[in-house]
Amino acid sequence: MVDKITVVRYSFAGEKFELLVKPDPALDFKLGKISEISKVLVSDEIYSDSNKGTRASNEKLLKAFKTDDTLKILEQILQKGELNMTTEQRRKMVDDKRKQIINFISKTYVDPKSHLPHPPLRIEQAMTDARISIDPFKNTDEQIKDIVQSLRTIIALKSENLTLEISVPAQFVAQSYTVLKSTGTLKKEDWQPNGSLKAILEIPAAARPNVIDRLGAITKGTATVEVMK
Repeated sequence: MVDKITVVRYSFAGEKFELLVKPDPALDFKLGKISEISKVLVSDEIYSDSNKGTRASNEKLLKAFKTDDTLKILEQILQKGELNMTTEQRRKMVDDKRKQIINFISKTYVDPKSHLPHPPLRIEQAMTDARISIDPFKNTDEQIKDIVQSLRTIIALKSENLTLEISVPAQFVAQSYTVLKSTGTLKKEDWQPNGSLKAILEIPAAARPNVIDRLGAITKGTATVEVMK
């Protein structure tokens, strides 16, 4: 018997689809920790309204997912849908992400007067005072720019920046461009005739390993990243 049940909701072209799932396995699936759908689902029924027990029609499923393969449909809903997390799950994820962000700021930014890092407790208090909201699903570097901007109304922060010269092959530009925009300031974009991108990116020095790792994963190691003097 399942003690706890929650819902994954997915909307497409005005239609709503819902699955009943086990909270913790569903979260592990969303985070990529497990891949077995059978461990996640309470049942393989696909609903248009799970509260009313209304099942989605085969016609609507076929129109939305372009297949009548139930397993493929379930996978898409689980991957793309929004998990209704429990209060405890959300609290833990937010707390973990908050700690990551505080750690990043303490290692990347200093007090411009003393040239020393702010203690983590001071950063945490400033985040509270600035009423900063944490998105548990976003990477730290996707949130850090806005958070630092808000924190600067409370405490002084200065970072040591690096300027990177980056080259990305055409087939990986779309995903890579999102990473570049979210991790630093694009100083120059030089779009090549073949669709590839050469860019100049300014980032906090401590963010360099993360940028290299993320671009490497997206481009399968074909991107080049060099520090400009």
